[in-house]
Amino acid sequence: MAEVLHVNSQEFENVIAQNDVVFVDFFANWCGPCKMLAPSIDKLAKEHPEAKVVKVDVDQEPSLAMQFGVQSIPTLITFKKGQAVNRQLGFVPYETLENMLK
Repeated sequence: MAEVLHVNSQEFENVIAQNDVVFVDFFANWCGPCKMLAPSIDKLAKEHPEAKVVKVDVDQEPSLAMQFGVQSIPTLITFKKGQAVNRQLGFVPYETLENMLK
């Protein structure tokens, strides 16, 4: 069963390079919508083992957030073969998260 991986800047590059599909949740611990989204992110990781699901804490990794133009949280980005292909801002239903993997 796949789990959500919390990554820092160094780990992030490796995860993106080593996996075909990576779903990234840019979040903060104090963010209400991020907390509401967390169970769906966990579910996504469990139900879609073909994708690596990771979380990046924007307070601990501000340079990574800046690199990807994260201006509000949660920001969700899907990477395929190292390229950002899909971006969603704010709280979204689970079906939207699944669609981001397609």
